[in-house]
Formats: sequence, structure tokens, C-alpha cells
Amino acid sequence: MISPRARWLIGVLLGVVLSACHHPVTSIENDAYVWQRQWNAPVREAVLRSADLVSHWRVLAAQLDAKGHWVDVAYDRATLAKAGKPVILVVRIDGQLSEWHADEVIAHVLALRAQADGWRVSGIEIDHDCATSKLTAYTSLLMRLRQALGDATSLSITALPTWIGSPSLGPLLAQVDDVVLQVHAVQSPTAGLFDPALAKVWVDRFAAIAPHGFHVALPAYGTRVSWDAQGRPVAIASETSTLDGADDGHELAATPQQVATLLSAWRHEPPKGWRGVAWFRLPTSQDARAWSPGTWRAVVEGRALEPALSVQWRPNPNTGSLDVVLRNDSEFDTELPGRIALPASCTLADGANGYMLDTRTHALTLAQSGWLRGQGERIIGWVRCPMDSVPGAVTLNARP
Repeated sequence: MISPRARWLIGVLLGVVLSACHHPVTSIENDAYVWQRQWNAPVREAVLRSADLVSHWRVLAAQLDAKGHWVDVAYDRATLAKAGKPVILVVRIDGQLSEWHADEVIAHVLALRAQADGWRVSGIEIDHDCATSKLTAYTSLLMRLRQALGDATSLSITALPTWIGSPSLGPLLAQVDDVVLQVHAVQSPTAGLFDPALAKVWVDRFAAIAPHGFHVALPAYGTRVSWDAQGRPVAIASETSTLDGADDGHELAATPQQVATLLSAWRHEPPKGWRGVAWFRLPTSQDARAWSPGTWRAVVEGRALEPALSVQWRPNPNTGSLDVVLRNDSEFDTELPGRIALPASCTLADGANGYMLDTRTHALTLAQSGWLRGQGERIIGWVRCPMDSVPGAVTLNARP
């Protein structure tokens, strides 16, 4: 006979097994786009330090710009060879280009592959934000390119959510070995950079129709967009300081916490055919608008991003007021809090660096989403009030 304790142990073990079956944690590929056009020391360092995380490097090799001119990128083959991971050369065809000549595109792609002959180039990727109405012509180009490349070189493309539902999508996907579905920066900038809920909807819809496995391009960066008087974007800054730019600019960001939450859900309930993530773009120590390399590593590895934010009031000898300082004492980039309440004794105040004063609630409110680097701090406003009436620091455990 089985003792009560033995039955209890068997029940616990069975529950663990059933739970694991119901919520499978999957091992996924993590590719990274090296989109930088200047392979400086921080880019080379980032490639070498991140090689253990990456399955494939997706390296920008050439772009056919909006005027029909080719611009080749002098990527560092020696660094990529030292990193020791397969490389997919990416050729971008500008979506604003009115027309392109298939013979010219194919010849340029073949020349790029020939120049890279003899080392770890495993595939070619075409990155083209093709209008849905032109997918048939794009399919014809991919068919010819597939034949020209032969079986030894894989062919992949990036895909837009707007293609889903088009009758032309099926024939197009049949020409390639892999697809990277873009779910960031695919709408008007006024809609933001990344919407996790919408990304999940797009991926679920794409998974239902994809004939083979696919990757999802997830963002690890922010950007600043400026608009003209008619609401048209006139300037985009992606790799400069987050405090630079015109006064009419707006910061768009995909925070590490947003992306990590979505990725955790997919790890436990992976979409059908999902192979993994193609991260855009590889973070470097110099890239102020990308996540820090340490934060990206934590998200890729599935580690918890525990917040450690505090707000402090510090005397400013130059103005006679108190600076409101937001500090991040964790090692990870942390989403900016939406609201910072001000002490009642502060009669004058204003916001700065992404925050505005809400006079109704006597608080600083976040106007532009973003994150604060690990071990970093930011002045988000100023107040005038007696120093002995404000606390030295207030811990913020979560984003209000």
C-alpha cells in the first residue's frame, strides 16, 4: 500500500509535470541587427561582448536609398569572424523608392555575397517596407533572387503587419526560408514606437498563416521625432543624446519592462512557428537611445528587472531652488515613473527633461516615455520650498 505521504509527494510531482506541460518554457534564438553604419570601437566591443547571446548577426551591408543610389556599409569582417557566429547580410531597399530594377538589385546582392565568400555568411536578408499593392512585383524579385542565390545561401525578408490579409502574401512567403515580422516603428510616429498588445495581435495573426517558422523583430531602443506645422515628421534622431533635439521633438521609446513582459508571455506560450527574436538594434556603450548593454542582456536571458528608483530634492546654488532628481540605483534601465508628487510646502515648481507640472494635482507628470539608465540620474524639475519641509529621498517601487 502507498502511504499518505507518498501519495502527497506523487501528487506534487504530477502537478509540477502538468504545470510544465501547460506552460512550456521554450528555448529561442536571439539574433541581433548590427545597423550601425560606422563600425567604431563601441560597435566592435558590443559585437564581441554579446556573441554568447546571439545566434546570428543580421548585418546591414547595403542600402538602395530613396533616390535609387546604392550605399554600401564597410562592416568589420575581422570582428564578426572573431565573434564566431553566422552572419546574415541585410540589404535594405528604401520604401520611398518609386521603382527598382530587379536585375540591378540581384547583381548587387550577388556581388555582396561574392565579396564575403570564404567566411561565415549564411544568408541574405532583404529589408523592404513594400507597399501592399506592390507585393506581386516584390514576389517576382524574390523568386529570381532565390534562383540566383541557389540552395547554399538562405534568403529571408522583413515583413510588415499591413501585409497580413493580402492574397499576395502567401506566394511571397513561399519564396523565402525565413521571415522577420516587424512590430515596432511600423505605424505613424504619432502612434508611438511600440505597442505590446498590438504586437501580440499581429504575431498571432501572422502565426496562423505563415507557411514556415518566423522571427519577430523586437525593439531595444528609443528615438526622437520632430514634426512640422502640418504634423509631418521632419527629423528622426536615434543614436544621439536623449536630451538633444528641437523643442518640438517627442521621445518615443520601447521600455525594457514592456518588451520583457511580452517576451515572457511568448516563452511560456510560444506562437506557432515562432523561432525567436531579431533584436533591433545591437546596444552599444555609446548609443544613448538604446538600452544599456547590461539591460539588453538581462532581457534576453529572461532575468527579472527589479526597479530601484528614488526621487531626491537637492539645493541648486545657482538658482536658489531645489532640483527634483530622479535616481536609478539598480543595474538595469528602468521605465520612467508617470507621476512624482511634490511636497505641499512647495509653492513654485516646473518640470524638465520629459516631465511637466500638473497644477491640479501638484505633481510632475511624464510627458515623454522613456527609461533611466542603471546607476543613472536625471533632473526632472525644480521646486521652491523650505529645505526642512521636504524629505531627503522617496523610494519609488513601481511606476504609478
